[in-house]
Amino acid sequence: PLLAAVEKRAAAEGAVTVSICASIEAEIAQLEAADRAAFLAELGLREPSLDRVIRAGYRLLGLQTFFTAGEKEVRAWTVPIGATAPQAAGVIHTDFEHGFIRAEVIGYADYVACQGEGGAREAGKLRLEGKEYVMQRGMWCTSASTCSG
Repeated sequence: PLLAAVEKRAAAEGAVTVSICASIEAEIAQLEAADRAAFLAELGLREPSLDRVIRAGYRLLGLQTFFTAGEKEVRAWTVPIGATAPQAAGVIHTDFEHGFIRAEVIGYADYVACQGEGGAREAGKLRLEGKEYVMQRGMWCTSASTCSG
């Protein structure tokens, strides 16, 4: 009854709610990945509440994620929605923003469908984007061209 009242009030104010059962979340956190998926399915859930809280926070703050990948590391970076490629490059290193020329990008769906950068490159899914490119949620940036100075 209290949750319904909070959700109703939040909806009236245009606010977002994410309901969490702390005891269930604590139990989920203790499980191995395979057991976690089965437990969530039993409860009729697709994901832990923490994932929903993070997504709601990103939406409220106007943030999105893009990825970079190298041979040894994959990183997720956070930028404001509407950030340009140079601004995204600046999150990685400020020098990259100032000397930005262009970036190689792959859409997330293409990255997954082509099984990574190599497959996406072979399939012609890799694009060169310039200074005006607005970053999209989940984009993979394989490299950025910059100049010094």
